[in-house]
Amino acid sequence: MLAFTVRRLLLLVPIMLGVSFLTFVSFRIVPGDIVDIRCGFSCDDESRQLMREQLGLTDPWYQQYGDWLAGVAQGDFGRSMGEGQLPVTTELERRLPVTVELMVFTVILTLVIGVPLGILAAVRAGSLIDSVARVASVMGLSVPAFYLGIMVIAFGAAWFDWSPPQFATGYVSPLDDPWVNIQQFFLPSLVLAISSAAVTMRLLRSSLLEVLRYDYIRTAYSKGLRERAVVWRHALKNAFIPVVTIIGLEIGGLLGGTVIIESVFALNGVGFYLLYSIGTRDFLVVQSLVLLFALTYVAINLGVDLAYAWLDPRIRYA
Repeated sequence: MLAFTVRRLLLLVPIMLGVSFLTFVSFRIVPGDIVDIRCGFSCDDESRQLMREQLGLTDPWYQQYGDWLAGVAQGDFGRSMGEGQLPVTTELERRLPVTVELMVFTVILTLVIGVPLGILAAVRAGSLIDSVARVASVMGLSVPAFYLGIMVIAFGAAWFDWSPPQFATGYVSPLDDPWVNIQQFFLPSLVLAISSAAVTMRLLRSSLLEVLRYDYIRTAYSKGLRERAVVWRHALKNAFIPVVTIIGLEIGGLLGGTVIIESVFALNGVGFYLLYSIGTRDFLVVQSLVLLFALTYVAINLGVDLAYAWLDPRIRYA
């Protein structure tokens, strides 16, 4: 297990280098840069060239990439190329709690909705509960999160004269006002969690149905154990292994979902910052945030792999 963990951690270095370089190259092969966005039609060629020199955009590409990479190695992601030119780390300190809280709420709701429904659907296979759960999961997978979020806000405003609290107050920390904080994050998290919960429910149902047919489950029933004990103590742990995989992938997918949902619900997090930076072609910010997202995704996958051995002691990594 230790050797496997060390190997995976060592693989982080080439993966992160590859992600950062591809992001760096992809943005620079597309015509245009932040100077075109900031100047529009109001600057002459001389002013544009001067601004590019000030931002370091006229340096050779390998020098730009090397300088940024050296800064990242020291924990410095550089400064935004926007008008304020604030350090990226400063913006991350302000916005990261919003995105992290949104993801934590979403994962909790995914488990609270998906796991009980998956267990009920498997234990009561063929019943009305099973049919309703499967239909609901198909609907949850069919409706895009951004569309559902827009509909939630539109119908809330049209029918109940309601808008999310953050539209007027901005982000409120749970330490300042827990109730307002919950109001701000419940609906965005629920919108994000619906599709993930649907996937979790369907996979857990099929996995648990398979495990419930095993001989050791029939033996547990023949010993007189109650259904709840058989499901929770014996079946669920083995059935949860593929679910852990899909939950890990879904958490990684949430990183992309936050980009849209934060924009829809006016949550000033890292996802909204990334979308804004792409629109303004702020290269350094995009490179830094993509690298951060990739690192988070790889770390989640490593955590999922390590969780396998805890769920099933037969799994060992040489």
